[in-house]
Amino acid sequence: MLNAKIPEGPLKEKWTHYKEHAKLVNPANRRKFEIIVVGTGLAGASCAASLAEQGYHVKSFCFQDSARRAHSVAAQGGVNAAKNYKNDGDNVYRMFYDTIKGGDFRSREANVYRLAECSLNLIDQSVAQGVPFAREYGGYLNNRSFGGVQVSRTFYARGQTGQQLLLGAYQALMRQVSVGKVQTFTRHEMLDLVVIDGKAAGIITRDLVTGKIERHAANAVVLATGGYGKIYYLSTLAMGCNGSAIWRAHKKGAFMAATSWIQIHPTSLPQSGSHQSKLTLMSESLRNDGRIWVPSKQGDQRLAVAIPENERDYYLERRYPAFGNLSPRDISSRAAKERIDAGHGVGAMKNAVYLDFSKAIREQGEAKIREKYGNLFRMYQKITGIDAYQEPMMISPAAHFTMGGLWVDYELMTTIPGLFALGEANFADHGANRLGANSLLQASVDGYFIAPYTIPNYLADEINVTRPSTDHPAFEEAEAAVRQQLEKLLAIKGTLSVDHFHKTLGALLYNKCGLSRNAEGLREAIGDIRALKDSFYRDLNVTGDDLLNSELEKAGRVADYFELAELMCLDALSREESCGAHFREEFQTKDGEAVRNDADYCFVSAWEWKGATTEHKLHREQLTFENVKLTVRSYK
Repeated sequence: MLNAKIPEGPLKEKWTHYKEHAKLVNPANRRKFEIIVVGTGLAGASCAASLAEQGYHVKSFCFQDSARRAHSVAAQGGVNAAKNYKNDGDNVYRMFYDTIKGGDFRSREANVYRLAECSLNLIDQSVAQGVPFAREYGGYLNNRSFGGVQVSRTFYARGQTGQQLLLGAYQALMRQVSVGKVQTFTRHEMLDLVVIDGKAAGIITRDLVTGKIERHAANAVVLATGGYGKIYYLSTLAMGCNGSAIWRAHKKGAFMAATSWIQIHPTSLPQSGSHQSKLTLMSESLRNDGRIWVPSKQGDQRLAVAIPENERDYYLERRYPAFGNLSPRDISSRAAKERIDAGHGVGAMKNAVYLDFSKAIREQGEAKIREKYGNLFRMYQKITGIDAYQEPMMISPAAHFTMGGLWVDYELMTTIPGLFALGEANFADHGANRLGANSLLQASVDGYFIAPYTIPNYLADEINVTRPSTDHPAFEEAEAAVRQQLEKLLAIKGTLSVDHFHKTLGALLYNKCGLSRNAEGLREAIGDIRALKDSFYRDLNVTGDDLLNSELEKAGRVADYFELAELMCLDALSREESCGAHFREEFQTKDGEAVRNDADYCFVSAWEWKGATTEHKLHREQLTFENVKLTVRSYK
């Protein structure tokens, strides 16, 4: 039975009640503990720095050559906080409700309210670190809107918010490195979790420069390794992003939750050919002033500027007048796909829609648009060669953020005691669809304000428990399994590259478990994934040896993707409803809107690994709503 450990009391008092009653570790005892934090993005860096500041010894791991190259730098648009600086009616409860509704009523009330509550502290923390948020003329911090809300609560640093927030967390982390409380391990990849007596006891890593396999023991392990959207191959994520850390933990007993809830972002640059390895994300903030449209005529070959207003379909404004171009991401992406599939797509591959700033430039002036979005327009021109001040941008839906991840309780602890998951690595706060600018918020809040309370609460009961030795048989067994897998991949000696399998898997998933799904397609996908996996272990060719070898790294990650992809399809197949990013074609209105089934599916699907040849076991965490009313999610 899953126990979310939600504190007693009214919603507004739960986090306060938890902090008042959480167990503490005194300063002398903190020095006895060692904590491993895997990942140095916003969640990982903030957690490692905060725990080290308290006096714990921390080991910080990342596979990049620098901790500040984590993928958090790519979140451009902003970070939400319910400070109501615009005096437009915002407050903590409204932000809580927007997030619950945006996630289509498939997230825990307690976790979401805590996210909104802690958002207030994050802005002050970031300003104190020197994050250069945009300011109004008088010096006050400025705000803008993001999709799914009707207030301005998004704080931003032009189009570099994630980078600036990460630099703040990185500085805090490196301060602790300089005083000897944090030890960093760059170019190290976690390849397995070690569990002793049912508790997380350490990890097995591979030095990506030398190929050396290493053992690291700890009293607690924190995974802050991001999401697995790169499973689609073409996505907005960096090439190195992967799901192996959480998947290896899953196979050691940590449940995976909401696995098929993967967000397709509506404002990516469209695919332009088969040569691409990733897609570029344009900030959702552009939808504040940009208007989205397609030609009303199918297959229209005219240039955008030659199409008159009365022959343009501003389909989001038409279908969702209350929110218009700031409709939530899942709805906006599906609406774009519907227009593209209906023959109204634009661009060389007819796979895009227009994002047009001509009206905003006429009304506000080009200088004002440059001030707000100049770096984004420069990036667009550098990539496409098109001046978006003169003609519309072209955008298209692309795989982006994973709402699914490791199941965690209110303390952010997985089903393995001592193993915590933060940020996008867990499933906790976003339900079936994440609202824009809540990603940076969750990662920061988890690391700065939640884990520093909940991890000590766990460690308080471990004071008299001896830290495991890396000579323990569990470490030997885990290391042997890692070596065996690496040797197996190198020994196949087939004729097909890792990228061939990744591309094939990604296209299969996007078509059958992407923006929309149906039972027949999902069953076909499971069979196709199994066949592709068999081919992988028969036909793969990994060049090089077991030393410095990026192909070997990729092969291990793609091997995990096959198993994860099958669970994604199983999860989608098991949920006979449409909610948020999970759109089952069998469950929609005549207007193409999602039909949610609260009577049968108002729960979180948590999956238990039962072995390579046995199907996963489903566990249900029933969701209860005492503070909001379950309603049909409408943005019209």
